Amino acid sequence: MRMCNGGWPSLLAIGTTCLLASVGGAAAQQTTLTIGTVNNLDMIRMQGLTPEFEKANPDIKITWVTLEENILRQRITTDIATRGGQFDIMTIGNYEVPIWSQKEWLAPLENLGADYDVDDLLPPIRNALSTNGKLYAAPFYGESVFTIYRRDLMEKAGLTMPGRPTFDFLMEVAAKLSDTSTGVYGICLRGKPGWGENMAFIGNLARSYGGNYFDANWKPQFDSDPWKKAVGNYVKVMQEHGPPGAAGNGFTENLALFAQGKCGLWVDATANASFVSNPKESTVADKVAFTQAPCGIENCPNGGANWLWSWSLAIPASSQKKEAAEKFISWATDRKYQELVAGRDGWSNVPPGSRTSLYENPKYMEAAPFAAETLRAMNAADPSSGPDKPYVGLQFAAIPEFAGIGTAVGQQIASALAGTQTVEQALAASQAQATRDMTRAGYIK
Repeated sequence: MRMCNGGWPSLLAIGTTCLLASVGGAAAQQTTLTIGTVNNLDMIRMQGLTPEFEKANPDIKITWVTLEENILRQRITTDIATRGGQFDIMTIGNYEVPIWSQKEWLAPLENLGADYDVDDLLPPIRNALSTNGKLYAAPFYGESVFTIYRRDLMEKAGLTMPGRPTFDFLMEVAAKLSDTSTGVYGICLRGKPGWGENMAFIGNLARSYGGNYFDANWKPQFDSDPWKKAVGNYVKVMQEHGPPGAAGNGFTENLALFAQGKCGLWVDATANASFVSNPKESTVADKVAFTQAPCGIENCPNGGANWLWSWSLAIPASSQKKEAAEKFISWATDRKYQELVAGRDGWSNVPPGSRTSLYENPKYMEAAPFAAETLRAMNAADPSSGPDKPYVGLQFAAIPEFAGIGTAVGQQIASALAGTQTVEQALAASQAQATRDMTRAGYIK
């Protein structure tokens, strides 16, 4: 019988060789972390830099599961609710954190390392990712919303973009920038249904007309005048001056369209600015400018047209690999990671909106023409509840029922955008569905 070293040695040699093989095998064992993440460019960049983490941590191997935004949300929600154990680290946002942490579905991040400066996280983002003073997710970027536009096309049309445009003004601009002969669509906005896709934009737009998702008594507001004006104008301008098939376009699709020079205007997340400004990613990088998100009406009620979001990394409470997971999260969301990105791709491509120190860094502020507007929008975003708004959140309502309601309403509005029903029909159906759901859940007595 051949022994573990492959030969026929003495018993002493056999014992020594087998012991060394056993020790070597134990030393070579790795912890494999499976990370479920969204298919945006910041996370794709992180995947490309993962070998740097693995080199510094040879006992940890990273496996990525990269999914489209709506599918990611479905998969991770099912996995964490059933304790499925498919993911060791989940990419989630500040909608899920307060809900899931209260259900004890998430592990608090308590050992990110002595050099990890939690106090450096931007206060709005840190607060949104914390429950009872404990951090439950670490942001790899944060965002609000603003208007991105083609400066060259505006100049050619003889138009000047104000510091805070109204949506009516953007509708006029879209009509003048639209040019079928050159393949430029006047405006690109989210149309793909989902509570975090088209509803993030439309819910935020309705706020700027004076609307909310629910009134002080939790009655849905989809049949109110602000929602009718917001959705009516959105559908009108997109049908007249948006790209074909807009009801299937979300964040990723519109980013591609704008970067290819096919959009005159785009109102969306501040986090996309580094990509549309990067000549390696965008054909119009030197022609892009930024201003505030549009207001529905002049006085811009509800504190303006800002939203607050953070794609963040969190650990399921059931995880058996928390120590390794916290090591990766610390690496991916620390200042040193920002320096790693800057060294490879330049300061303008560092993930934005997560740390105060980034906006105190003159190298970043000089390299990123969108930095000041991003910081202004994020600091102006106040997601707290109030007398006329019983929920926390801006572009979403931080209650468990919102994911289902938001997605159902998003499907109705996408149907109106596609022309299969009217705006009035879509909002009436939305109101009826949301009222049933909120009554069944006990919010409406």
